[in-house]
Order: sequence, then structure tokens, then C-alpha cells
Amino acid sequence: QVQLVESGGGLVQAGGSLRLSCTASGSTFSSYAMGWFRQAPGKEREFVAAIGGSGRVTNYGDSVKGRFTISRDNAKNTVWLQMNSLKPEDTADYSCAADPMYQAVATPPYKCSYWGQGTQVTVSS
Repeated sequence: QVQLVESGGGLVQAGGSLRLSCTASGSTFSSYAMGWFRQAPGKEREFVAAIGGSGRVTNYGDSVKGRFTISRDNAKNTVWLQMNSLKPEDTADYSCAADPMYQAVATPPYKCSYWGQGTQVTVSS
């Protein structure tokens, strides 16, 4: 069993930056691929980024490439999402997810085994 807790969301102006954190407990963190997803009101959940257990492999959604960076520190059981050049359309509830299989967090239908509760990011214009 893995418990995931996100933090770092908030209100930021367009062009600004935020760093989200997701801390895991309950199992061997390095055994899990991690992903970030977001969902805006009235929209379907969208893939944002994924990272493999060792941190060497990453993938990004097209809408965030070049602006967001996913990273992890297995010693701290934490994965981060650094978000730069934020836009109003980045406004959403951001959740992290974990799965032993990289494909689960990086490819549709994103059937991840564990999900966090989410943290709200609001970008004002």
C-alpha cells in the first residue's frame, strides 16, 4: 500500500512558477513510477508528466513540454513538478499517482494503482 500526499499548490500570476511536491509513504518508493495529472472543472483528467523509478526516464504532455519538469529523490520519497511560465489554462487540480509499471503512469488509460488527493493550482491572467 502506498499513500501519496501532494502539496505546493496555490494562486500565481500568469508567467509565474510553482513547485508541487508529492510525498509517498508505505512502501519502497524507488519501485514505483510516478506521474502527475491534472483536471480542470468540466474537463477530463489530463496527463502532465511521468518519471521512472530511477529518475532516468521522463515523459511530458504536449501542453507542458518545455515549461514543466518532473524530478524525484528516492531518499526523500518525494517527486516534484516544477512549473514555469504558467498560463491561465494550467489552472486545475493536480494529482500525483504511482504504479509499479511505467506504462501505467505514462500511457493511456493511465490505470495507476495509487492516487493522491490533489492540490489546486490557480493561475490568474
